[in-house]
Amino acid sequence: MSSEISKYADFEKIRYAQCWEDADVLLGGLNIQQGDVCISIASAGDNSLAMLSKNPGKVVALDLSLAQLACLHLRVAAYKILEHEEVLELVGSRHSQRRAALYGRCRSLLSSEVKSFWDAQPHLIEAGIGSAGKFERYFATFRNYIMPFIHNHKTLEKLFTLDTFEEREAFYNTTFNNWRWQTLFRIFFSRFVMGRMGRDPSFFRYVEGSVSERILSRAKHALTVLNPAKNPYLQWIMTGYHPRALPYSLREENLDAIRSNLDRLEIHAMSLEDFLPRLDGVRVQRYNLSDIFEYMSEDNYKVLLEHLVAAASSGARLAYWNMLVPRQRPEVMAEQLRSLSDCAKTLHLQDKAFFYSRFVLEEVV
Repeated sequence: MSSEISKYADFEKIRYAQCWEDADVLLGGLNIQQGDVCISIASAGDNSLAMLSKNPGKVVALDLSLAQLACLHLRVAAYKILEHEEVLELVGSRHSQRRAALYGRCRSLLSSEVKSFWDAQPHLIEAGIGSAGKFERYFATFRNYIMPFIHNHKTLEKLFTLDTFEEREAFYNTTFNNWRWQTLFRIFFSRFVMGRMGRDPSFFRYVEGSVSERILSRAKHALTVLNPAKNPYLQWIMTGYHPRALPYSLREENLDAIRSNLDRLEIHAMSLEDFLPRLDGVRVQRYNLSDIFEYMSEDNYKVLLEHLVAAASSGARLAYWNMLVPRQRPEVMAEQLRSLSDCAKTLHLQDKAFFYSRFVLEEVV
């Protein structure tokens, strides 16, 4: 079974220079146990690294894109050789004038293929590798060219100083949620603009209904119910770095646990569909599936889900996100797969990467 999205999307360049799924939600749902065999969609690598902090037996990171895997390989080298603040500078979470030198220290740990990829793009290093993707450039356009027409710097800064829900809701209703915010947000996060500037147009192949309305509703949740001062994803979108909060894999308290388990990380340039037959009887306990089911037909989703269950042990967990396309366990698989919907809903309410409409958590019976 080949990967459906490989027929439509371009994977030669970095699409995501960061993982835009909340690792706190992912780890809370997967509940990784010591020794677990885990499979993770690599993307830029942040969440695969986060999974290492839980002492699994193995994390297998998969991606069709060599560019995405170059992001992960460079992160692995950085974790091995750099101090915490230096990792933050290289990623772009902190301002820095020495990123080329930091990359130079990591370079010796990279394969010739990964070296060639990064050596040919020094501007990506200089800007911080966390800003190197199409999706991050899309947010940078919003931050630099759209937000100044909506609110001034003082208003944006106010977002990060309100401690209570009541304060944030009042500020949103009276100040932030003006007609410019609603109008320009709807245009910029429309299917048309997002497909051409942020995601690949083929990623919207199975989307129905208004894209921008759903994301606008989730943005209000992130700006009011959740605390922006503790939200690294929102902060990067609004500022281009992490001034107040960090994603799980970049927090200092998690660095040593990730670093000590880097030898348990396997990285493969292949699809999930192609990798599963290579397990050769090894059972999987945890799956981080990102939002891959968004990009395939419902029939292909069901077939892949059956293969995932067949490769898993009893009690294995699958975690994935719906952004715009509804995907969750079909009823015909109810005897094979249990929906952990209460836990998933609770975690979704805490999801700091706010644009996803649903977090799905399922357990193999």
